[in-house]
Amino acid sequence: MSVLQIGLLLLGSFFLMLALSVPVSISLIISSIVTVMANLPLDLGTFVACQKMVSGVDSFSLLAVPFFILTGVLMNTGGIAQRLINLANVVVGRIPGGLAHTNIVGNTMFGALSGSAVAASIAVGGVLLPMEEKAGYDKKFAAAANIASAPTGLIIPPSGILIIYAVLSGSSVVGMIMSGYIPGVMWCIACMVVAYIIAKKNKYPTTERLPAKVVFKYFVDAIPSLILIAIILGGISSGVFTATESAAVAVAYTLFLAMVVYKSIKPSDLPAILRDACETTAVIMFLIAASAVMSFVMSFTGLPDAIGNALLSVSDNKYVILLLINLLLLVAGMFMDITPAVLIFAPIFLPVVTSFGMDPIHFGIMMVMNLGVGNMTPPVGSSLFSGCQVSGFDMDEMVKPLLPFYAAVFVALMLVAYVPWFSMVLPNLVLG
Repeated sequence: MSVLQIGLLLLGSFFLMLALSVPVSISLIISSIVTVMANLPLDLGTFVACQKMVSGVDSFSLLAVPFFILTGVLMNTGGIAQRLINLANVVVGRIPGGLAHTNIVGNTMFGALSGSAVAASIAVGGVLLPMEEKAGYDKKFAAAANIASAPTGLIIPPSGILIIYAVLSGSSVVGMIMSGYIPGVMWCIACMVVAYIIAKKNKYPTTERLPAKVVFKYFVDAIPSLILIAIILGGISSGVFTATESAAVAVAYTLFLAMVVYKSIKPSDLPAILRDACETTAVIMFLIAASAVMSFVMSFTGLPDAIGNALLSVSDNKYVILLLINLLLLVAGMFMDITPAVLIFAPIFLPVVTSFGMDPIHFGIMMVMNLGVGNMTPPVGSSLFSGCQVSGFDMDEMVKPLLPFYAAVFVALMLVAYVPWFSMVLPNLVLG
């Protein structure tokens, strides 16, 4: 079979399975085995598929994923959100549209700690949206600010998807983790700029000035939660522990914080928390195993090289190629969840960008940021869906209010894509 025929068979069968509502992981396996059968004997093909599934998750670095997932679950159930909201309100509440800014900054902090866009949009938005409506804010604007800022948690560590990409691409896990801080803050600032302009135009109120005693209390209450970021950032950059070990440290610290400091989790709550973390871990690990089969099939058949040559035939200008890849990833993010999208498209596009000198870490954070936009776009955006549930709006009602946020985040994305400094300065500082 020609490479074109192989590509059509692999991708065609995969999207056919998705159209039939077959789970993504099963679709990956079936389409890969069908393609292998067209090139290898059935017994050899199935043996290779099983072998690749096992080797795909046989990585020490991937141990960080279940630990960070457990950290996120502990954060979600540990009463962290309200303390971070109070701190955000102190920091940005006096800016025009203060409650919207509080929502955005609260989502950024809580999302960074929990690693979940959905958790942030529900936990923070659930508290602030009623407050914003009561204060006279347009409810759709408030919901849009909540939805647009929630995906920052996918970019700012601890983020499981950054570790998954690092293992998949062979990049430094430490470098990949460090690359997410500045782009995540840029996303937050982009949302705040939009919120400020709209708030000034509509004369939305600021929050009342709080007594110094209350401000001090809010700072003190939030400090233990924020120390987690300092522990991870400081421990990894100083070499005290590895990125994988930092995940275990994060679990231990979060458990201590929730059970001893805040006393928001009881021993009787732990079985349900562990079960939730195990279920999420199982889904992600099975996806990684299934994608390892497809990655092997693509590599075996030379499909990434063919796609790379096709892209390079469009233009020999690396900036044009990079724009095309960004647009393709933005479209892919509209229809796929971020984890399977990274697992599928990283092996395809990574050889292309490295051929013109782009660092794999730079490409990785650009890719995750790209696909993170898909979290707030229809038809399958998870933070869009959860944000609509919290606000009570349908998805189609939220597209227009989200347009200014889409534009601002796209500008931040282009800066990250075309200016390597934003994503590479911290990794270079740590790795030397």
